[in-house]
Amino acid sequence: MDSDGLVALVSSYNPNCNAKRIAEAYAFGAKMHDGQLRQSGEPYFTHPVAVAELLARQMLDDDTIITALLHDTIEDTMASYSDVADRFGRDVAELVDGVTKLTNLQLSSTETKQAENFRKLFMAVSKDPRVLLVKLADRLHNMRTIKSMRPEKQAQKARETMDIFAPLAGRMGMQWMREELEDLAFKVLNPEARNSIIRRFILLQRESGDVIDSITRDIQKVLKKSRIKGEVYGRAKKPFSVWRKMQEKQKSFSRLADIYGFRVIVGTEDDCYRVLGAIHSRWSAVPGRFKDYISNPKNNGYRSIHTTVAGRDGKQVEVQIRTRQMHEVAEAGVAAHWSYRDGVRAENPFAVDPALWIRALTERLDEEDHDEFLEHVKLEMYQDQVFCFTPKGDVIKLPRGATPIDYAYGIHTRIGDSCVGAKIDGLRVPLWTRLKNGQQVEIITAEGQRPQPTWLDIVVTGRAKSAIRRSLREEDRERFIKLGRELARVAFEHIGKKATEKALTTAARNLGLLGPEELLARLGSAELTARDVVSTLYPDLAEAHRGEVVDESRSVVGLPEGQISTRAQCCQPVPGERIVGITYRGKGVMVHAIDCPVLIEFENEPDRWVDLHWHSGQHGAVNTVTVELTISNDAGVLGRICTLIGEQKANISDLHFIDRKQDFYRLLIDVDLRDVEHLHMVQTALEADSDVAEIARVKNTDRKP
Repeated sequence: MDSDGLVALVSSYNPNCNAKRIAEAYAFGAKMHDGQLRQSGEPYFTHPVAVAELLARQMLDDDTIITALLHDTIEDTMASYSDVADRFGRDVAELVDGVTKLTNLQLSSTETKQAENFRKLFMAVSKDPRVLLVKLADRLHNMRTIKSMRPEKQAQKARETMDIFAPLAGRMGMQWMREELEDLAFKVLNPEARNSIIRRFILLQRESGDVIDSITRDIQKVLKKSRIKGEVYGRAKKPFSVWRKMQEKQKSFSRLADIYGFRVIVGTEDDCYRVLGAIHSRWSAVPGRFKDYISNPKNNGYRSIHTTVAGRDGKQVEVQIRTRQMHEVAEAGVAAHWSYRDGVRAENPFAVDPALWIRALTERLDEEDHDEFLEHVKLEMYQDQVFCFTPKGDVIKLPRGATPIDYAYGIHTRIGDSCVGAKIDGLRVPLWTRLKNGQQVEIITAEGQRPQPTWLDIVVTGRAKSAIRRSLREEDRERFIKLGRELARVAFEHIGKKATEKALTTAARNLGLLGPEELLARLGSAELTARDVVSTLYPDLAEAHRGEVVDESRSVVGLPEGQISTRAQCCQPVPGERIVGITYRGKGVMVHAIDCPVLIEFENEPDRWVDLHWHSGQHGAVNTVTVELTISNDAGVLGRICTLIGEQKANISDLHFIDRKQDFYRLLIDVDLRDVEHLHMVQTALEADSDVAEIARVKNTDRKP
């Protein structure tokens, strides 16, 4: 697209745009990028122009379009911040500088700096969310033209897109962009799966004709019969969306429902509910698949009614119902705030204020450390919402999968900290119950109650996790410092050094912590390992001792003084899994896996719970785990199975058959393992054998501790 074409496109929705300024930005960008080529061999400036066109089709303001044209000038050309500011104003220069900073952040890094970079990303976006709009359009065009990159670069960009930029687009309400980014990344990361789904769609169309057209006509007839004016659009879900549903629901393509989606656009909010009634009168609604985002809109301004019905030939289809204004926000999301129509800023009552959106996303920016902030943001980006009601009728919005504890912290930190129980629709429920749309939740509190360590594995919101960790650190700080000091002493002595105050102060500084007490507290609370602390001062010595095996008698850290621990036989926890201890009179502390069903029996006995974690060193192969195998009844199979286990450096301590059939045997094998990674190695080796029909880890709640 040339300069005149871009100006004409912007003028089509904003006749009052500054055409001269846009043309000057086009000329300046073309001059700065002159001679530069993309990896495809095209002139580099075709990329900024394509990004600007993408944003113009979203009907965005002049500054955003100009930023798109110039977004690579400060980073990749001789142009400076001052050059851009002098020619196009400080606002544009700030936007271009913000996009440049986002480009330079290594968001896909697996190192600890990823958390810090995420914080920097949201700090940049908080100044002006248009920075993220330009960056998302930049990433979309790069993904559309990704074939010219090296295969390893394609994979890295696709993974970053899937993990970070697609969820961010969804979080901004730009669902169309999220779906396209996901599908383009899916095409790179798993082309075989994507092609398989496309082939299934083609085959389905051959077998049953054009389902989309026929269902669209059916819905139009329903609208006409009810005298409702509206537009109906249908489409097949994107391949990645279908594949994700197959993974989540563990269903094959042929058994998957609602692979088609339909959208009804009407004039008023009342018409939305009339359409809903008409559709439910014509087809059977699928229970549990109704969401009213009109009365309970999402944080990004999204409003719509979603329902799934059993339509033609029993096929389940999803129908979304919304007004034209709601549809504009559903397409543009937060970007609707800057949209123009007929030369003036679009006045859409449903467009969310970007300042409020940013505040919701970054409200605890300064309260959390880097890792907690990263966890919080990723949870907020990825999860859809459920809407629950307080006893007074107020609505509390939470991520899908949230529990009453999340709900309590969503009301107020004080309510969450003192939570002892919950009622859903008047009935008492366990605190780990997953909340559903429309439920009324009542929190029961008690004076003096404090958060339990096990809550961290129950809650899903970043807010709850952050508050629980903060409370636990405050309450147990002294205990953790004492425990951390002992762990540090042992670790340093292990390499022939002493954990002096100076050494701890230096280690804390190297790890970016406030001081030695903060280091010891985190060490004692298992947020840091002794190896982390030693390695930051003596990396060579720490590496030299890395292979030494942990003494079985001290494999668990966090035991009360003088107590001994025993692995519970009901769940057989192994190093690497989250654990918790339960005290028994005369037996010491029984170590359970955090998800052991037996723990339900001790829900009302918090005094017996002990927060434990495994020692950070290498454990010996002394942790017995029972696996159940179904194998072919052929000569030599059992011997080969035993050999496979031995090849993984694992010992078989017991074996007995539980079922013998003509074709198959079922047997239980007790295997002595080092940790959860060792267990995975053994399972993988066995699963690969063609004579192993099934393998499962046995957790027997009948075997009491």
